[in-house]
Amino acid sequence: MHGRFRRVLRRSLHFLSYHFILSSRKTRTVRAAGFSLIVPSTVFHPRFFISSERFAKFIGGLDLIGKCVADVGTGSGILALAAARAGAKIVIATDINANAALAARENARANGFTGHVIGLCCDLLSAIAPQPLFDIILSSPPKHAGEPRDLADAGWHAGADYRHIALLFDLSRERLKPGGRMYVMLSSDSDLDLFGRLISRAGFRAKLAYEYSIVIESFIIYELIPAAASAKKKRLIS
Repeated sequence: MHGRFRRVLRRSLHFLSYHFILSSRKTRTVRAAGFSLIVPSTVFHPRFFISSERFAKFIGGLDLIGKCVADVGTGSGILALAAARAGAKIVIATDINANAALAARENARANGFTGHVIGLCCDLLSAIAPQPLFDIILSSPPKHAGEPRDLADAGWHAGADYRHIALLFDLSRERLKPGGRMYVMLSSDSDLDLFGRLISRAGFRAKLAYEYSIVIESFIIYELIPAAASAKKKRLIS
């Protein structure tokens, strides 16, 4: 019964979110995680959906001084800004939604991070050469399977079997520097078994880094460590 209640509540939340927030034609200006953010139409809203602020708070506790960071699926750019505020030298903020890439650039300028945050419109990391470029990769991908209705819904649904983001971890692994890390936020309502297989296929080991629960779900941040680095660390400890 509890599971059914959660499913009904989640569907109702998505219905209201899509019709009154996601598909809105308005450009809003809001404050979230200490930033003033412009949120154009079709861009995932960091104020109404609290996962973004929680992830931004987590990023604030990381040592990113002088690091090169990627934020995949940046939306408004809130995570990229949090990384820049935490000391990152450069943050490449990518999104398949051109409105989101533009928002990330504008919000970087408005919050004093011009030159530190670069908004790039591309699918995941496909426009970036597969070379060891990043110390840290961040991503809060769509949490639910199912075909998105349109671009506005693509921040919520990632296609059947998450096909729109299935290569996220492979592409990220190819672009991490030695000793690099990836942090990804998922939901307790995501297909965690499927994500586990995608993560393992890409050569990562997952470690729980943070969890925050609300009435209908939990938001979970995993630290992904390249398997070779993880094995080397174990040998040193033993």
